[in-house]
Amino acid sequence: MPQIQRAGQATLNYKIDDFTDPWKNAPVIVLQHGFGRTSNLWYRWVPYLSRFFKVVRPDLRGHGDAPRDFDTEHGYTPENMLGDILAIVDEVSPGVPVHYCGESIGGIVGIMLAAERPDRLRTLSLVSTPFTIPKHTQDVFALGYPSWQEAMRALGTEKWTAATNGSTRFPAGTEEGLLDWYSKDMGRNHVDAMVGLSLGAIQFDVSAQAARIRTPTLGLYPGNGTITRFDQERVRTTIPGVKMTLLPTEAHSIQFYRAAQCARQVLHFASLHDGTVCEE
Repeated sequence: MPQIQRAGQATLNYKIDDFTDPWKNAPVIVLQHGFGRTSNLWYRWVPYLSRFFKVVRPDLRGHGDAPRDFDTEHGYTPENMLGDILAIVDEVSPGVPVHYCGESIGGIVGIMLAAERPDRLRTLSLVSTPFTIPKHTQDVFALGYPSWQEAMRALGTEKWTAATNGSTRFPAGTEEGLLDWYSKDMGRNHVDAMVGLSLGAIQFDVSAQAARIRTPTLGLYPGNGTITRFDQERVRTTIPGVKMTLLPTEAHSIQFYRAAQCARQVLHFASLHDGTVCEE
């Protein structure tokens, strides 16, 4: 797995999935996961995208296989998150803009990137992405504990994930094997990283940056999202020219349980703005 080591900065890592023709200079699409997840989240998307795009799946700092070689309590700042993704983009596609798709907090990072460094993007796709983490969401994640952070510390990352899956992420009737896999994968993350990211994320508000976006933008959202319902209309009215697609569901994690629908939408949107022929 490639790593990026930077003096005085968090070490970053990413996966590459590339089934494009070797004689073609295929464009790059970066898939950035959100809170507490890992690059493994995207595995269902890879077959749809990697034949036509070089797929890059970073782990957020301190998540998945990325080391915790930084101050996890104070290291999840907007400046650091933007710097991390720029380091990835510059490593995998030096001088050439990329397509970027981020889910939830990964989408918040994408909004920062599009606002501050539009020269590095071809398209931006936002999946279940809010502008902020509202108080309602924080209360749901607290599970009756005094805070979201205390709930994670008391339960541990895997048990906390399992406890919140049904209330926010997945619809009733989701197969147990999927839920178990999801909880275990999030459970690989150290609680310090998840607590640190949560403390950083509740300070984020990308509303003003969203209004400055000029990159072609796709929004994929659950129709009445449990987490994003506060921001879906703001996304529609704030980001100039955004193409909004609402899926007929409420649970947040459409990027996973509606993976094929989402991946095809992103594939089509990116190809429209790239001239890439995504048929054989």
